[in-house]
This record gives sequence, C-alpha cells and structure tokens, in this order.
Amino acid sequence: MMHSVKNKDGFTLVETILASMIMCAAVLSLGSISTRCLSEARLNRHYEVASMLLDRQLTMIDFMGIDEFVEADDMSGIFDEDDVKYLWEAQTESQDIDNLYLVRVTVRWSERNHIYSVSVDTMFNGKGILAETAEPDTTAETSGEGEQR
Repeated sequence: MMHSVKNKDGFTLVETILASMIMCAAVLSLGSISTRCLSEARLNRHYEVASMLLDRQLTMIDFMGIDEFVEADDMSGIFDEDDVKYLWEAQTESQDIDNLYLVRVTVRWSERNHIYSVSVDTMFNGKGILAETAEPDTTAETSGEGEQR
C-alpha cells in the first residue's frame, strides 16, 4: 500500500486572499475612525473658541454695565480666530423689573457649508465694574475732630 504524501508547507491562494481582505478592511476602518476623530477634534476646538468668545463678550458687558452697552448700540461683530470668522450677536430685552435685562449672546461660524452656533442667556442688572470703580466711596463718614500727633 502506497499513500500519497502531500506537502503542507505554506498557504493556499484562498487563505492568502482572505487574509488580505481582512487586513484591508481593518486598515480602512482605522483610517475612517482616525479621520472622523480628527474632524471631531477640529469641531471641538471651534466650540472651545466660540465659548471663549462668549465669555469674553459677557465679561465686556459686565465691565461696561448693561445700560452703557445698550446705549452703545454695538450688538454684533466679527472675531477672527484660527482662520475662521466667528460672528457674534447680542440681543437685549428689558424685563421692566428694577433695571433688569435678559441678554442673549450668540456666536456663529461656518465650516464646510454647515453653520454652527453657540448661545448663552443671562440676566444683567445695574452698573458695570467700570462704573463702580469710578464712583467715590460715600460710605465712610468723617468726623469733625481729627487726630493730633
């Protein structure tokens, strides 16, 4: 009796093609995931910049005082950051309660034909920090008698 002996060294063509297809699918999946991660990181950076610009605008309104801000009638503008134009717009609405204003500040930008925006609503009342520091202190009382040394 003679048995034929087959040489089992190496891979068959079918095994090689199947392994190549699995490897190609894995590489394409990793490429897609990394591309999506990079675009999400860029979008997240734009949201961070927009939030920083919102904070900057609200700090400026607080510093000026809401009355002076409304009188200045400067309710919109453009910020140029990171080669992107951020458009900001402020809307104020008097609440008729003790000089109270509802303020909405919105920052918009566009990227790849899509418009993104971030907005914040807050309330302001009274004078700003600038007006408070400019006024003299009237709470201290002076007496007619002075100290002698």
